[in-house]
Amino acid sequence: MLNKIGLIGGGYIGGVLAQEIAMRRLSREVGLADPAPFVNPNDPPERQDVAKKQSVAIGKALDIAEGLPTIRSDVRLVGSKDYSAIAGSELIINTAGVPRKARPDGTFPSREELLATNLRVTNAVAEGIRQNCPDAIIISIANPLDAIVYTLNKRLSPPKNKLMGMAGQLDSGRYCYFVADAANVSVENVNALVLGGHGDTMVPVRSSCMVAGIPVSKFLDDDTLKAIETRTRKAGGEVVGLLGFGSAFVSPAWAALEMAEAIILDKRKILPVCAMLEGEYGVEGMFVGVPAIIGKNGVEQVIELDLTDEEKEAFKHSAGAVRKTCDEVDEMLTKL
Repeated sequence: MLNKIGLIGGGYIGGVLAQEIAMRRLSREVGLADPAPFVNPNDPPERQDVAKKQSVAIGKALDIAEGLPTIRSDVRLVGSKDYSAIAGSELIINTAGVPRKARPDGTFPSREELLATNLRVTNAVAEGIRQNCPDAIIISIANPLDAIVYTLNKRLSPPKNKLMGMAGQLDSGRYCYFVADAANVSVENVNALVLGGHGDTMVPVRSSCMVAGIPVSKFLDDDTLKAIETRTRKAGGEVVGLLGFGSAFVSPAWAALEMAEAIILDKRKILPVCAMLEGEYGVEGMFVGVPAIIGKNGVEQVIELDLTDEEKEAFKHSAGAVRKTCDEVDEMLTKL
């Protein structure tokens, strides 16, 4: 158990994280920070006064706190509209970002507009961490994942073991679920890894996909596996399309908690995470999804897999896409 875990962003993912941390008793205190709802200067004064008194973070923290006697948990929850709630946190989980949603006129912001907005959010997040818990280990979930982790690294310059992105654990979980469903076996039997960037270029590693230690090709044919791998790459969009709003929130929260528990309990568990590479897999100075040993110190060791030639090329292509995004971030940050 840690003394304190800080959560940045009180949306759907942040809410699941807060309640799960309280139920699992992973820390003595949980700090939830979120500036929402924002005050619209164009609103009538009375509406602005109402918005100033409202707080998603404080409200969710209070809601969960009022349920603690029922689940017999003495975890303390605090919320704030600024970053004061995360002060003293040993572990930070960042979910802060603006989703891509339609404007009132029905149009959508461009990818560049959305990225610029979320980089501004991340600049504020980095400053909040710097002022309140500069030595914390950071797990970042916010999208676009690769760009956000890269920006946090540029703004905070933490030891490389103390910053990681949550993407591979989620994508690998989806891959495992699709395989288990198609093979008609328990999800407990399936182990699989997804590497690379968090997006359409991610790499489901078929050569490492096992069903009870048996190669997946013994259970599923090539066409079925190709369809599963394609579905894995598009899985986030599939959920959004079905929901009609927001994005997946339970599976990302559980994936981040799998990483958090590996740190809190010093499991030294091998998990796919977005980690800083310094020559591994032929990549230098970028955060890319790879398997790593996760323990009390964060990312303790990157594991290099023996990939097939086809998987090596796919990983190289994915890393190239991450590099392109990082170059965009560098250019945008000079203007923010």
